[in-house]
Amino acid sequence: MLKADNSLGIIFFPAFDWAISPTHPEREERLLYTQDQLREEGLFDVEGIDEYKPLVAGVDDVERVHFCFPEVSSVATRSHMVSAGGAMRAADLVLSGEKERAFAMVRPPGHHAMKVVHGSRGFCNINIEAVMLEYIREKYGPKRVAIVDTDCHHGDGTQDVYWHDPDTLFISVHQDGRTLYPGTGFPNELGGPQARGRNLNIPLPPGTSDDGFLEVMEQVVMPILDDFNPDLIINSAGQDNHFTDPITNMNLSAQGYARMNAMLKPDIAVLEGGYAIQGALPYVNLGICMAMAGMDFSGIREPDFTPDAVRQDPRIVKYISEMCASFPELYFNPPPFDGSEKSRDGVISGGWFVRHKDIYYDVDGITEAQTEMVRQCNDCRGLLKIETRSTNNPLCLGVEIPQGACDTCRDEGYRLLEESQLKGGYRYIQFVNRRDNEHVRHGF
Repeated sequence: MLKADNSLGIIFFPAFDWAISPTHPEREERLLYTQDQLREEGLFDVEGIDEYKPLVAGVDDVERVHFCFPEVSSVATRSHMVSAGGAMRAADLVLSGEKERAFAMVRPPGHHAMKVVHGSRGFCNINIEAVMLEYIREKYGPKRVAIVDTDCHHGDGTQDVYWHDPDTLFISVHQDGRTLYPGTGFPNELGGPQARGRNLNIPLPPGTSDDGFLEVMEQVVMPILDDFNPDLIINSAGQDNHFTDPITNMNLSAQGYARMNAMLKPDIAVLEGGYAIQGALPYVNLGICMAMAGMDFSGIREPDFTPDAVRQDPRIVKYISEMCASFPELYFNPPPFDGSEKSRDGVISGGWFVRHKDIYYDVDGITEAQTEMVRQCNDCRGLLKIETRSTNNPLCLGVEIPQGACDTCRDEGYRLLEESQLKGGYRYIQFVNRRDNEHVRHGF
């Protein structure tokens, strides 16, 4: 019997009862073909590789991450809660020591869901990696974590959730936002004033193939991870960089994905995008599983793969090489935050960081106007206050006292809650005290 070098837990959740539409690319077949492929290849006959059922996330699990308006049940279905619970189960397998690594092959995906949620963006309602990570921190204590997002689309939701968190390094490797949804993810997006350089975006030109991705991993991502020295590495394992994906323009192969994963060595991988349901996902997922388990994946080939068809243009080779030479500076020596009135990143006013955002929920056709405020504190991450309104909801308030908050930020959080309740003006209020694990919800 074959034995995995690294024990691996695999969690499946195809979400049979949830789809945007019967023919939408984000549907249950994304995982059904993969399940068949892994069983046909005998992966679960390998000693050390086992399949597990997901948990179900609760409302408090979601509210550790999101301000959902008017409430969690209005934006997340049972399938969303199980998908997040699948990622949480992966975390438990690894953090408890039952498995060395885990891969949550679940849907719906989540990396476009931001801190505030009024509806669905980019097929995402709640951010399943973030729900998992904050579950880890609540259950297993503070962790220094790196999230490496290899989905073809910029992980703008994860970026938004962790914009102010110096203990979370977020690296997104994606197709250039000038050519693809959501139109963001550029190198100058570096994180908030107290977390500069903890948010790194690596936009790649359409047509990038295995060589380009592996060069970026070797020359940029791995040296930065070595310096950051995280307790955990999480891979947002989107698979829509594949050369057959119907909604993107990249040329990565199943071998490229497996080699990238073998280099990254994530503790936990969580499925994100990937819409070539038959021709790519079963082979990419198999390659990732074998790489995580430390097995030989050199024989994996998807149908119709020809190296010449996906070879990089010499101009792409030159562009990526030049970018790799300059990019690490953004992490090791990020430019200081410009808190002036003209700064596009936000301003510092009265001891608070303030930025205004206009957000579009493309799946549900919702527009949102938001003002985010973070207290600039020398003793903790700072109290978070968000005022938001959308075409679905009138003015709402979210207040979060962070995990490890100082007494001053904690007291100011309760003052804001009391003031908002007395003065009114907000249709819905969500208050989360991560320090003392208290949640308060109000609707008026």
